[in-house]
Amino acid sequence: MWNILNKAKSIENYIINFRRDLHENPEISEEEFKTQEKIMKELDKLEIPYKKAGSTSLIATLEGGKAGKTVALRADIDALPIKEESDVEFRSKNPGVMHACGHDAHAAMLLGAARILSEMKDEIPGEVRFFFQEAEESFKGAEKIIEAGGMDGVDACLGIHGMPFLETGYVDITPGYRMAGCDTIYVKFEGVSGHGSAPNLAKDTIHPACIFVTDLQGIVTKNVDPQQPIVLSVGKFVGGTKANIIGKYTDVDISMRYFDPKVREVVHEAIKRHAKAIADAYEIKVDITIEESALSLYNDDELTEIADNASKKVFGEGKNIALPKLMGSEDMSYYFQHAKGVYAMLGYRNEEKGSIYYPHNEKFKIDEDYLKYGTALHVQFALDFLNNN
Repeated sequence: MWNILNKAKSIENYIINFRRDLHENPEISEEEFKTQEKIMKELDKLEIPYKKAGSTSLIATLEGGKAGKTVALRADIDALPIKEESDVEFRSKNPGVMHACGHDAHAAMLLGAARILSEMKDEIPGEVRFFFQEAEESFKGAEKIIEAGGMDGVDACLGIHGMPFLETGYVDITPGYRMAGCDTIYVKFEGVSGHGSAPNLAKDTIHPACIFVTDLQGIVTKNVDPQQPIVLSVGKFVGGTKANIIGKYTDVDISMRYFDPKVREVVHEAIKRHAKAIADAYEIKVDITIEESALSLYNDDELTEIADNASKKVFGEGKNIALPKLMGSEDMSYYFQHAKGVYAMLGYRNEEKGSIYYPHNEKFKIDEDYLKYGTALHVQFALDFLNNN
């Protein structure tokens, strides 16, 4: 029986140093060229074959010594357009760009897992794929790996994300919906411009658009089962050009978060219906465009059980703590459309070290002690799944 956590501890400095190198040299979505080069260099050392996908993604493949199933392990690699204000010595050297979501840690943990598994490959029954994915922040990277054939023949997949809701050494692996889907809905009202002194001779769009925005919460409360979470947020409202000109155009941009795909359909249709009814009432036109950003993420029951058992071997008993569902979104969900999957939230909170910030904060800082746990969980899940005949 392998002690995977001990194996992760034995290469902990390697994982930390690689993570710090990435943190010092962050790159935003679809521009992670140097990050890709660094990962390829390490994969070459490990003699793990890989192919490029999309702009900067990598699909690495480790063939085991015996035939079997295929498991995919995924890490995102992109940073954010944020000016770093953390107090770490290895702060970003790229002005205005920062690994403020922990993707540097995710990539380092997956690379550590690849190193451990490569040393055990003769004993592995099946195949392990490692996805080093670009552009999670823009929800584009997963689809690029899928288009490149990354999910062809995959039987299960695992993703990991660090979170400050749990102390280092704890994990959340829970079945069912875990992260929300996200759509952006663009509503454009068109009327007839005119002089502000004679609104009756024009067709204003600002007033109807205001009514529409107020009406949106009626959709949430009257069209959706109250036990089904849904969020509609108007983040942008632009109308008119000058105080004494009746606004011909008004644009309303809505961010929508949901879990149940059926609820999503209900809300889409309700938004179209309400917008058209208001436009008709004021004798104006309306155009609606719905842009899919990410799907809701659902942890498969069977794989969650396997991952939970794997976590007990890594973290110990009683360390899997169920957190509430998150209304945030992740493009890991696209992989789950092609194979069953599970997504784990790993704690990195350590108040003494100042590791308390939620992702996307300029002072974001992880407790690097959590890296060995993520590395070990990747490895343990892969081994347990492939040996689960």
